[in-house]
Amino acid sequence: MNKSFAAILCTAALAAVLGAQAARADDKVSIIMSWTAEAEHGGFYEALADGYYKKHGLDVTIHQGGPQLNTAQMLAAGAVDFRIGSNSGGDLNFVENGVPAVAVAAIFQKDPAVLIVHPDSGIKTMEDMKGHPISISKVTIDSWWRYLQAKYGFADSQIRPYTFQIAPFLVDKTLVQQGYLTSEPFAIENQGGFKPKVFLLADAAGWKSYATLMETTTEMVKTKPSVVQRMVDASIEGWYSYLYGDPAPANALIKKDNPDMTDAQIAYSWGKMKEYGIVDSGDAKTLGIGAMTNARWKGFFESVAAVKLYPANLDYKKAYTLQFVNKKHDIEAAK
Repeated sequence: MNKSFAAILCTAALAAVLGAQAARADDKVSIIMSWTAEAEHGGFYEALADGYYKKHGLDVTIHQGGPQLNTAQMLAAGAVDFRIGSNSGGDLNFVENGVPAVAVAAIFQKDPAVLIVHPDSGIKTMEDMKGHPISISKVTIDSWWRYLQAKYGFADSQIRPYTFQIAPFLVDKTLVQQGYLTSEPFAIENQGGFKPKVFLLADAAGWKSYATLMETTTEMVKTKPSVVQRMVDASIEGWYSYLYGDPAPANALIKKDNPDMTDAQIAYSWGKMKEYGIVDSGDAKTLGIGAMTNARWKGFFESVAAVKLYPANLDYKKAYTLQFVNKKHDIEAAK
C-alpha cells in the first residue's frame, strides 16, 4: 500500500469517527412542570428556547402540569425523567411513603405562598390575623397552616374553604385569603380595582420551605448522574438568563403551551419573582441558583415535625441530595 493511499484511508477513518461523534443523538429527557405553563417556569423554557439544554447534550421535552395530573406518580412510574415539585413537603412525602425520588435542586429559595388582606382591614402583622376568617385550601391545612397555628395561635375555627375563586375575598373585608405571590394579588388588582396587602410567609412568618424543586428518581441519580448534572446546570443557566437577560424567548414558548397566559400576567409574575428574591436570594447569592443546604433542610424538617406533620424519626436527609448544586454554576450571569 503506498503512503498516499494509506494517508487517504487514515483521513477517511478519522472523518468517519468524527462524523459518528457529531451525529450522536442528544440524551432525551422529559420534565413535567408543577402547573400549566407560566412565568414561574420561565427558566426552564428559557433553557429550551435559548439552547442551553442543547448545549449540554440534552434533547428536552417540557410537559405542562395541571390539576388533573398526579405528577409525583408520573415520576415514580417512570413516565417522566424529572418533575418540578411545589415545595419541600413533597420530598418529605416521598421519604415517608417509600417513593424512590429526591430533590436535586431548589430553584425557588422562597416558597411564594402568601396570605392576602384588604388594605383597610386593620391587619398589619401576622399576629393580627388571629380571630379573622382565613380562606385556605384543604391541602394547605396539613402544610403551613399547622405551622402558623403553632406560631401565632390560629384556630381551625377560623378556616373557610378556598375554591381558588377571589369573589368571596372581594366582598368581605374581614377575610384573609391564601394565594401565590405571583397570581392572586394580580387577579385582585385587576378585578377588584385595589392593591391588597400581601404577607409572604417566607419573609413574614419564617416559613423555610424551598419551592419549584427539580426532582428525579434515585435510579436516575445512581445510573445517569451526568444527565442529572447537565439537566441541573442547563436549567440554572436558563434561570439566570430569564431573570437577568431577555425573557422574551421563554415567554413566547410559555404562551405557545398555554394560550390563556397573558403578557400582563407574565410581566407581573416576573417582576414579583425579582422584587421578592424568590429565585436569587439567600444561599443562592453565594452558591448559585438552585442552592440547597443541610442546615436549611434540617430547619424546615424540624419546624414541620414539631407540629406533627411528619414523624420526628423520619430520615429527612433521604429527601434530597446536594450532589448537583452549590457549585456557583453560571453565577457571574447575575451581574
